[in-house]
Amino acid sequence: MTSRRHLIAGAASLAAPFLWNTSARAADPFPSRVITIVVPQAPGGANDVIGRALAQRLSAAIGSPVIVENRQGAGGNLGTAYVARQPKDGHTLLLNAQSVQTINPFLYRKVPFDPVKDFDPVMVVGVAPYMLAVNPSVPAKNLRELVALAKASPGKFNYASAGNGTVNHLLGEMLKNAAGIDIVHVPYRGAAAAATDVVAGQVPMTFGSLAGLMPFVRSGQLRALGACTEKRTQLAPDMPTLAETIPGLYANAWYGLFVPAGTPKDIVTKLNTEIIKLMDNPEMRERLVGLGVEAAPGTPDQLAMLLRDDLVRWSKIVKDSGAQLD
Repeated sequence: MTSRRHLIAGAASLAAPFLWNTSARAADPFPSRVITIVVPQAPGGANDVIGRALAQRLSAAIGSPVIVENRQGAGGNLGTAYVARQPKDGHTLLLNAQSVQTINPFLYRKVPFDPVKDFDPVMVVGVAPYMLAVNPSVPAKNLRELVALAKASPGKFNYASAGNGTVNHLLGEMLKNAAGIDIVHVPYRGAAAAATDVVAGQVPMTFGSLAGLMPFVRSGQLRALGACTEKRTQLAPDMPTLAETIPGLYANAWYGLFVPAGTPKDIVTKLNTEIIKLMDNPEMRERLVGLGVEAAPGTPDQLAMLLRDDLVRWSKIVKDSGAQLD
């Protein structure tokens, strides 16, 4: 198992240009058989829907079958570790959520993969912004007012999350530390249950995805206080970011494509090029918007740097929260 120090050190090395091993390249042209996109979450979630949309379009583009295989378990760790052990020939891809790749290595006592050494980045597929919302009964119209209320009543403001160690939970801990306020975490079994109790007024506030919370905001059942993004999201351009009030108060939530480390560079380049073409399709972008995901295709280097930065960021957040899972 890799230590936290080694993870962060390894992540820093991703900023350097990649060294690719082409000597192991098979003689057969790529692709020479079915390409499998492994989704380490259960069917039906955003990651799965994105994977299936990509598979259908990529298959048509390259003239080779592309399928999705769900390998859920252990918070995404099982499917992620499975891909790390596959042949380095581009026929097995990992479509992973940011939380598995950058939070799990610090959250779980034992993780069966190294997020840096075991994978080569292909590209970010999209960003799924999170937001902070409160019950309308809370007398705060913005983050500054919420912080003032929390400081006036330390230990009396609760926030609901999808469970210990989830992004929702850790965003609350990030706010707590950045704003210097004493708020209390209330874990639920899933984001939907957390949002339901905030709507009902049982808990005053929660962090959640735009896709999950915006319907309640539009209906007036919740009040949005800000997006947890570095810059304003195209999915809700009129919503201020939390970072506009407290600089640095943001966290990336993204979906990225990876291949086993050592996959030849030309294969990675071909996958990146073909998928960027697919992401430029208006129909594909609309499909992502429907999932609360903003298309953000880029280069392997860009994903490598994002991974590096997020490993450093989430390492501190998890440590400060004290969260840990077996």
